[in-house]
Amino acid sequence: MSSAEPTTERAEPDVRALPSRDGRAPHDPVPDGQALPGLAEESRAPEGGAPESRAPDARAVRHDSRAEDRRAEDGRAEESRAPESEARDARESRPDSRASRPDSLSAAPAPVSVHERAPAPAPAAVPAHLPGLVESVRLLAASATTSTALVADALARIEATRTGLNAFRHLRAEAALAEAAEADRRLAAGERLPLLGVPVAVKDDTDVAALPTHFGCDGERPPATADSEAVRRLRAAGAVIVGKTNSCELGQWPFTEGPAFGATRNPWNTDHTPGGSSGGSAAAVAAGLVPAALGSDGAGSVRIPAAWTHLVGIKPQRGRVSVHPHHDAFQGLTVNGPLARTVADAALLLDAAAGAHPGDLHRPPAVRACDAARRDPGRLRIALAWRPPLTLTGAGPDPEVRRAVAALAETLARLGHHVEEARPRYGLIGLSFVPRATTGIAEFAARHPEPALLDPRTRSALRTGTRLGGRVVRAARAREVRQHRRIGAFFDTYDVLLTPTTAAPPPRIGTFDRIGAWRTDVTMAAACPYAWPWNVLGWPAISVPAGFTRSGLPVGAQLLGPSRSEERLIALAAQLEDDLRWYEHRPPGA
Repeated sequence: MSSAEPTTERAEPDVRALPSRDGRAPHDPVPDGQALPGLAEESRAPEGGAPESRAPDARAVRHDSRAEDRRAEDGRAEESRAPESEARDARESRPDSRASRPDSLSAAPAPVSVHERAPAPAPAAVPAHLPGLVESVRLLAASATTSTALVADALARIEATRTGLNAFRHLRAEAALAEAAEADRRLAAGERLPLLGVPVAVKDDTDVAALPTHFGCDGERPPATADSEAVRRLRAAGAVIVGKTNSCELGQWPFTEGPAFGATRNPWNTDHTPGGSSGGSAAAVAAGLVPAALGSDGAGSVRIPAAWTHLVGIKPQRGRVSVHPHHDAFQGLTVNGPLARTVADAALLLDAAAGAHPGDLHRPPAVRACDAARRDPGRLRIALAWRPPLTLTGAGPDPEVRRAVAALAETLARLGHHVEEARPRYGLIGLSFVPRATTGIAEFAARHPEPALLDPRTRSALRTGTRLGGRVVRAARAREVRQHRRIGAFFDTYDVLLTPTTAAPPPRIGTFDRIGAWRTDVTMAAACPYAWPWNVLGWPAISVPAGFTRSGLPVGAQLLGPSRSEERLIALAAQLEDDLRWYEHRPPGA
């Protein structure tokens, strides 16, 4: 996604305090370095409002295999848990049959063009809710289900929501079912791999052999002749790729809409976007069409849709997951990362996809994400920052976003971490982002066989990127070393930076229709000002669910760390998940 980040600095706004119990007014400034006060009860959602992500009496319980192992120990399925709010009651009272799902995920965007329509599968021997990644692996290993059943059920769910959610651009129905049958033979023979037989999806900026890679664009593209490195690694881990999910055009925007495929919709409320550019992957996972999916993140394109669909989204260290056949996608801004309902599922997908291609420029040392998801993070120093990097939009977080993130910060303090408000010194980091982002768009757009089919805003970015290429983009990239030093100094004092993932809840479908390039950039910079600096730095980040607005729309919070800090961030996210149990909340009909 691109940015309207201007090139001049302005005076920093005053940081505002969290509402507190210590007598301070809700918006009195808190000096940098002062410990976080408690959150006032009146700042929480009112009784009967949208569900919070915290269970009323949740305790910190290690979710080693996350909810799945705990359900096995308790001898009860997740769907049998008592509802925790009126909103949850309403969702659970809706019919959950596959036949009723198109009605609950209503509205009809332009029809999806799928490469291969799923045949009518036999009834799948799977639970009412599609199991997560970790649970799917456990069920397959225990012979409690089959890969054929899981894949057939995923394909049926995708087809049932084709006009309601419109999450997929291409399906591999026949090929996926054949691969599932082969996985069943391997499982029966005793073979075990991290994802053997489990259905997953990938974003349509990722090459899958025999499928075209449209990357949200209109027009015809030839099928890819080989898998990308990330897909090759997922297949080597045993995953069954069921299809490719929708993305906005060249991944530029925080929405997933376009004339090539229509609008991908948010399963929590189909009048709203799931975000972008990995919106198809997020919608598919949130709606329970697949257990997990791969996305890509060049300016928040994993984290923004994760926040707006109540998912965990990991932006790993640059180079952690290969972007081959591109050796330096979007001038080093873009990385691939997982979207999942739980930290353990996201960690499993990250471990399976991680690794470099021989031609990759960036090759960080390996991490063990699954191990980190089972590890106590220890007591951490966490900085809460409300001030975004410079955008000149004057935007701060929406009050409901601020309330949700403040509540999550209070949870961290209750779990024993030292949490205080602080101001990172972002500087003029936008001077590096804009040339790199627009040059990256220009490089991808120049490969399109029919440039006239591109969105006028894409053609505008192409012209800008062409002007800013060469010497300007090289200078922008050279600044990264100084940016690492300046922002890295922040982590001499703190272990983790906490911010909202976005400044606003998910916009309505069509918000960005029929507006020009400048207004699109300004509007999205105001809604999503927090994510993109970590793409410039190349450092890891995780978006976790922070709760809901009063109208039931999800919002998220970012955990940001210095270079190669994925394991610490994953351990902290898992600890939060144990306490808040956000995986217990599902969209209507999911």
